[in-house]
Amino acid sequence: MTDRDLDLQTDIPHSARIYDYLLGGKDNFPADRAASADIVGDWPNLPTSMRANRKFMARMARHVAAEHGIRQFLDIGTGLPTSPNLHEVVQGVAPESRIVYVDNDPIVLVHARALLTSTAEGRTGYLDADFMDPDAILDSGQLRDYLDLERPVALSLIAILHFIIDDNDVRRILDRLLEPLAPGSILALSTTTFDNNPDVVAAGVAAYNAHGIPTVARTKPEVESFFSGLEILDPGVVAVHRWHPDQESSALDDAEVTIHGGIALKK
Repeated sequence: MTDRDLDLQTDIPHSARIYDYLLGGKDNFPADRAASADIVGDWPNLPTSMRANRKFMARMARHVAAEHGIRQFLDIGTGLPTSPNLHEVVQGVAPESRIVYVDNDPIVLVHARALLTSTAEGRTGYLDADFMDPDAILDSGQLRDYLDLERPVALSLIAILHFIIDDNDVRRILDRLLEPLAPGSILALSTTTFDNNPDVVAAGVAAYNAHGIPTVARTKPEVESFFSGLEILDPGVVAVHRWHPDQESSALDDAEVTIHGGIALKK
């Protein structure tokens, strides 16, 4: 590993490690735990939202593999491994599935081996690259080794877009990532919303920003705009616990979950 890979900056709170801590993980440091305490003080339902988002990821991945027959997944903004990981879900449906995880956080790279497990029939890879540089992702030889872009791909962007402040940046990156993907590909995303609990979310977003983590929340129409040019699939863009819910998700109160999610089809 290079010096960059080992520079984890453990004295500075990081979004991936805060997420890990609030999900009950162990790959976090005092600065992350202190920031988490401050943020949750303003945003007490954040851990519930994060757990609901994680369950959305699993339901989404299972649905896309089982109902849409997708066997290739490009997951950008992977974060720290938290079981079940996306590859575990989709290879449980279709063992031959291929998954490429993408992140640019050194601590995720350190833990990448936990992501690189796979069934014998499928493949799982990890690419150290930045969401803000989609050309670096698409031009990677490793990506092309794992995924055939002439066949449908599920592009998964779970809980990453709220760290991209400018909607124009999001649109530019999405357009570039979707451009080479074959018809029948699917975009799946989730991101923080104001809609269900605006005052609490506004305070929580301000707390993230105060800790040096640029964060934004969006309305449902703003989230829907990221699917422009695609066919948004049932049940639309909804709070993640309302997307094809299971019994546990259905029991959550709407005010507890402040993340919208959905999937859309490229024709």
